[in-house]
Order: sequence, then C-alpha cells, then structure tokens
Amino acid sequence: MKKSTRDFFIVGFALFAMFFGAGNLIFPPFLGHAVGKDFIFAIIGFTLTGVGLPLLAIIACTKGDGTFKTMASKIGPKFAIVFAAILFIAIGPMLGIPRTAATTYELTIHPILPQIPPFVWMLIYFGINLFFVFSKTSIIDTIGKFLTPALLIILGIIIVKGIFLPIGNVSDTGFTSVFSNSLIEGYQTMDALAALLFAAIVSKNIASKGYSKEKLLPMTIKASLVAAIGLAIVYGGLTFIGAQTTSVVSGDITNTSLLLFISKRILGSAGTTIIGVAMGLACLTTSIGLITAGSSFFEEISKGKLKYKYNAICITIISIFIGSLGVDKIIKISGPILNILYPVAITLIFTTLFSKFLKNVRAIRLGVYISLIFGVLQVIPFVNLSFIPLASLGFSWLIPTILSVIIGNLIFRIPSQELVQA
Repeated sequence: MKKSTRDFFIVGFALFAMFFGAGNLIFPPFLGHAVGKDFIFAIIGFTLTGVGLPLLAIIACTKGDGTFKTMASKIGPKFAIVFAAILFIAIGPMLGIPRTAATTYELTIHPILPQIPPFVWMLIYFGINLFFVFSKTSIIDTIGKFLTPALLIILGIIIVKGIFLPIGNVSDTGFTSVFSNSLIEGYQTMDALAALLFAAIVSKNIASKGYSKEKLLPMTIKASLVAAIGLAIVYGGLTFIGAQTTSVVSGDITNTSLLLFISKRILGSAGTTIIGVAMGLACLTTSIGLITAGSSFFEEISKGKLKYKYNAICITIISIFIGSLGVDKIIKISGPILNILYPVAITLIFTTLFSKFLKNVRAIRLGVYISLIFGVLQVIPFVNLSFIPLASLGFSWLIPTILSVIIGNLIFRIPSQELVQA
C-alpha cells in the first residue's frame, strides 16, 4: 500500500473516532422510530448535517492554516474569539458535557443501579472527570483507543443482525417534512460546531506525516471521505433499526430507552448491560476531553487570567446541574441554541469553501450577521417568519442569507486588502 493511501486511511479512521460520539448514537434510532417507512429520506437528511457538515467544516478550515480563528478572522478578530467561546460553551457545559453524563446515567447506571438518584450520579461522574482532567494522565486516552473499536463491533452486530432478523415491521407513522426535520435533527450531534474548533488537530496530524501545504487539502478530503462512509453506515444502520420499532414500541418512548430496547431485543438480556457499559465509558472519555479542551481554551484567550483548574471546576459545576435534567430535557434546551449557532457556522463554512468566487469580505460579513439575526428570530415564539420561503421547514435564515451575500457583492466595493484568499 502506498504511503499516502495508508496515511489518509489512518487520518480518516482518526476523524471517524473524533466524530463517533457515544452520545450521538441515541439520535438515529429515535429518528427512525419517528419517521417509520420514510427512513431513507431521514438517513439522507441526518447524514448531510450530522456527517457531511462536520467534514466540510474540517475541509473549510484546512483551506487556511487549519484553524477556525483564521477562517473566522475575515468577519473580525473579536468575532472569531467571541464565536469560538460561544461554541466551546455550547459543546461544553451547556449541552455536550451534561449530555454525556445524562446519557451515561440513563443507559448505564439506572438500568443496573436504579436506586442511585440522578444528582448523586452527576457528583460521582464529574468527580471522576475532574480527577483525570487535573492529573492529565494518559490512562483515559489508552482506554478510549480500545473503546471505540469495541463499541463499533457491538453496533456492527446490532445493525447486521437487525437487517437480517428485523425487530418488527416498518410502518407508516404519518411523520411530515421528514427530510427537513432530519436535517435539523443532525444538528443535535453538534459535530459541525466541534469540527470548527478541532480542525487544527487534523491539519497538524497530516503535516506531521511530512506532507506539504499543497497536499494538505487533498489528503484531508480523502480522509474525510473515509470517515464519512463509516459514519454514514453506522448512523444509517441505526436509523433503519429504529424504523423497525414503529410497530412494537409506543411513540412516547425516550431516546435512551429506545436504544436499550433495541440492544435487549437484538443482543438478549445482557444487551443492555453490554452497550450501557461501553457507551458509558465512551461518554466519560468524551466529557474528559471536552472539559480539558474548554479549560485550556479559556485560559488561553484570557491570557492566563482564568486558570485551567478554575475553568474546569466552573465547567463541571454547570454541567452537574444541567446534566441532572436528563437527556430529553437537555435535547429540548439544545434545540433553540443549535438553531441559532448552526446558520452562522454553515454560512462560514460555505463562504470559505467557495472563497474562490466570493471575494467580497464585506458581503460575507453581511451574510454571516444576517444568518445570526434570522437564526435568533426563528427561535423567538412570537416572531412570525412564515412569509419567508423554507421558514415552515426550519430554514427561515437560508434565503435571507443567500440574498444578503448576493446584494452585498453588488453594493459593496472590494478593498484590495480585504480580498479573501482562495
């Protein structure tokens, strides 16, 4: 095998592991259960935003020096720092970290030790987190290297067995706007937001293998395709298995309960324990990584004024209280937040990818801020945006953003020093 082929496969598998969040695995089965016979459209929609967007984010960042800061600096230096901070808060203490704790409780702890209250578990879980965050030991990284393959094998067995020995018949649930709702459901993975912040890791990894800047982007694209295929198979398979439960499970089942049900039906009585323990440990490695990254980030941008340990404690305290709410409530909270952040992230990604044709920085800035404004407006209950095309599908920001970039290119002159480098 050629060195370049071997290297992009290695990086591709690393990318797969980066986005293969255990907490994300509760969404595809639940989506399949909701849409029933329309699972094909659901798989396509979820894959586009849950897999495609994160990988496009990596590629967009790679077009510069591999960092989100450089990509967002065309909007403004302060914007880059503020938006990065908001992203870290969102994927950290507000949503991502508490969700790992709540998922672990509902999948791992409650089925085995139901007498332990959620809040007590949060204290135990985040106590373990802080131990590893403060000690910076490599033990948890070593565990993580074994967990991803182990969890992937378990899920592979579930998917293959579920295909050849279906749980039940796929029925019509009457779900409407399947494709658009699946696109928005893909937001819940939060991987596109995380990708903007962690893209530098991928670029450094490829560069460390001896590749020049010219070969960085082609290698990233190839590696991204490897990761995309793997993620699409896992998410698609779980969505299809979830669709099989429409005739055997009531519609009011929770995300985690559905995954436990599927595991038990396919793997037997030990299935809930097997997948619960595997996902619980995988969630732990994810939360430790997020707390560590977030604590370091805020120490860096504050130029040392906010100390690493202080940041970790603050992130942990917030996560304890939000995690105690449970997975379903965290998902409800995350909906409006992600509906504000994703339009901005998507606009940044695509204006960067098409920077060869979009060279007017002021027009791009206008588009980004318009996407933010309409992202906020679409989550305010009393604001009616139904007159805007696609608003009923949850994309009221899209047409105004596109128009603002087009109009901006027509009305703004292009100072040569502000040209976006292709």
